[in-house]
Amino acid sequence: MTTHSQDDAWLVVEAPHPSSLDAPEAWAYVGRCLVDAASETALHGWDDLSSPAPAVLAAMADQRHTRKTLLVAVPAGTDPATAVATDVRGFALVKVPLDDNLHLAQVSVVVHPEHDADAALGTALLDRATAVATAAGRTTAIQATMHAHEPAEGPGSLTSPTGSGRVPTDAPAVRRVLDAGWTLVQVERHSILPLPADPAEVEGWRAASAARAGADYRAVTWDDAIPPERLGQVAHLMQRMSTDAPSGEAALEEESWDAERYGDLVDALHAGGRRLLMTVVEHVPTGDLVAFTLFVHPVDQPAFAFQEDTLVLREHRGRRLGMLAKATNLAALAAIRPSVERVHTWNAQENGPMLDINVAMGFAPSGVVALWQRGL
Repeated sequence: MTTHSQDDAWLVVEAPHPSSLDAPEAWAYVGRCLVDAASETALHGWDDLSSPAPAVLAAMADQRHTRKTLLVAVPAGTDPATAVATDVRGFALVKVPLDDNLHLAQVSVVVHPEHDADAALGTALLDRATAVATAAGRTTAIQATMHAHEPAEGPGSLTSPTGSGRVPTDAPAVRRVLDAGWTLVQVERHSILPLPADPAEVEGWRAASAARAGADYRAVTWDDAIPPERLGQVAHLMQRMSTDAPSGEAALEEESWDAERYGDLVDALHAGGRRLLMTVVEHVPTGDLVAFTLFVHPVDQPAFAFQEDTLVLREHRGRRLGMLAKATNLAALAAIRPSVERVHTWNAQENGPMLDINVAMGFAPSGVVALWQRGL
């Protein structure tokens, strides 16, 4: 196990990968999840966005397309050989893409809310995570910070360089990244849709958008299993997601996707106890898939779901295909997963067309996510 002390009060330890959550070495993974849940609860009042231990174990075991390093912070003097989950006070995750964006490392730092005011703890984690990214040969790092409210424009706020979206400058995470030389490159809106929705209203959205799209387009929904012959086309949509979706001033390159990689993604979701519900829009004359939207829902947590990627290819925009896909998928979610009470989603604040669709469907703002970047 690799350890590195960053401060007299804290020891940052690379988490061992246990054979199971029952193994003694699982303390770091379980502790990471306790910190994550506590942080989310303190920020939002619920822990929907935190990752349960089985999902973390599965994600860390899958290093096929992204090399992941989990670091945990424990009090100085703690012996990692005898540590327990409650010793963990914060964690950092470093993700290094292996298929594309070979200049990049993705970093996240989470501190237990009881220690959020301890700047040394967050800094120790961030410094160590940055060192891991540098050792991997990466020259750029990005990370996200979450905030429960978007501040008003003026003193105490920092505006995205896109001109859309602000973050509070007094938040501990913001102070930490600014002190370390990170730059704000984008702000996303976090929104929540309360369910159930009115079925008649959802059908009205679907029917109106289908009429606008015309006979050349049709929506198709897949519950968890994507037909093998369509995986390549879905992979193409994912690749276009990396070029067509707004990314602010982040130094992101086009991602490389194929059928095998998307199949691996689905396998990883399943291994982490999650299922997917996807609606695609087919251009009937060519058979091409030109739009898609995706729900991911945890099997053992029936009250919520995540509205993940949504994309309409640029050359097919202006036909209400985004609403067609989203309304069709929402109706399917109500039928397949009626227990869902709320749906979380994220959109770039500068992505007006997609935000307009979400607002029309009843999504309400629930905070912001700031994307930061720095050179290594």
